[in-house]
Amino acid sequence: MLSKEENDLLTRVGPGTPGGDLLRRYWQPVALAEELPPDGPPIPVRLLGEDLVLFREPSLGPGEPGRPGLLGIHCAHRGADLSYGRLEDGGLRCIYHGWLYDGRGRCLEQPGEPAGSTFHERVRQPAYPCQEVGGLILAYLGPGEPPLVPNYEFLTAPQEQCYPTKLFQECSYLQGNEGNIDPSHHSFLHLRYGEGEDSQFTWYAGDRSPTIETEETAYGARIYAIRRIDEHRNYIKITNFILPNLSAISGDADGYGVNWHVPIDDTHHWKYNLTFRRSRAIDKAVRARGRTSMTADYHPIRHKENRYQQDRAEMRGITFAGLGRDFQAQDACVTEGAGPIQDRSTEHLGYTDKGIIAARKVLLRALRASQAGQDPAHVIRDPADNSFSDLFARKDVVPVELGWSRYWEREAAEGQRVLALTTGTA
Repeated sequence: MLSKEENDLLTRVGPGTPGGDLLRRYWQPVALAEELPPDGPPIPVRLLGEDLVLFREPSLGPGEPGRPGLLGIHCAHRGADLSYGRLEDGGLRCIYHGWLYDGRGRCLEQPGEPAGSTFHERVRQPAYPCQEVGGLILAYLGPGEPPLVPNYEFLTAPQEQCYPTKLFQECSYLQGNEGNIDPSHHSFLHLRYGEGEDSQFTWYAGDRSPTIETEETAYGARIYAIRRIDEHRNYIKITNFILPNLSAISGDADGYGVNWHVPIDDTHHWKYNLTFRRSRAIDKAVRARGRTSMTADYHPIRHKENRYQQDRAEMRGITFAGLGRDFQAQDACVTEGAGPIQDRSTEHLGYTDKGIIAARKVLLRALRASQAGQDPAHVIRDPADNSFSDLFARKDVVPVELGWSRYWEREAAEGQRVLALTTGTA
């Protein structure tokens, strides 16, 4: 368990808090790119307890969407909401008195001031750098020069091979992310009945006490879960905790998925879900049908107010939890059910929580480095460090005699080969 002090350090994310300062040292998603189409209106956003406005500077030409800009939402003049502003003359113009800002927070015009006034040169609106990659708009809210955006495969794969979406969650980002690195819950929460002999759900039910191994990595921690299928085969699943608030969760030789839990404030967050394939396009029409479990504004259909539409009859022979077949609803029920901020000082961790314990150690170490004014682990500034051939999620059936460590050595070598091919360094 964590002490109350440690829990507060990791879960309080507003400006000036140690946890917030840590998260601000990394690039964070502020929106899906689809939320900010070319020539679309500014949108109000809340990130790490700050109210901001996201907009695109006017387009530079046909086929060239304007650069995204992220500013404090309240105009430096009299506090008007800039999300109602006009996009014109190279920036965002407040509708109250016409003050004009560019994406770097410079005040370009103050139409009410006398001719020749230089007052606008002394005004700066809070502004944060943005980059658009992998269908996301990332922002850096930390001190000093921004680090490099990590060259994760799921951010750098061709656009047609990536699919990002997001979902609103009513709890701390930390308990959402910790659900990703808890392999034992698959034998219960996500269990389906009658799926056939060679089904992962049957394997989850058949071995509810998997062997769990962990190891620290340069970017966080890797978790292995090994379940016995029969005397000849094991089912191995590898997940990764990635500093400071995301996880690689499920995949095969051609790609994997990621959950990125981004705080809105202490008690709400966006769960960004990204899927990518290395060798083929994703059928986005099929993926889009999965959005039937959420509203147009990315809020879940199953939620606390309707008790996640739990069906007790379904629990008697269809699913263990009675929450339908949607993993997102199942995860939300248990992570939100722990309260807006889980009290980790009262929990009782056991063997199955080895991955969570390993991730917390890494996260607390990174927080202490941030408190000391240092770059925490996985803040990338050297291009030579910006390569991640050993970061991927896998699930596979392997011979018992292979063992998890030899399996990992084989897959890591293959990961290096594939990355070299895709980056042209082979």
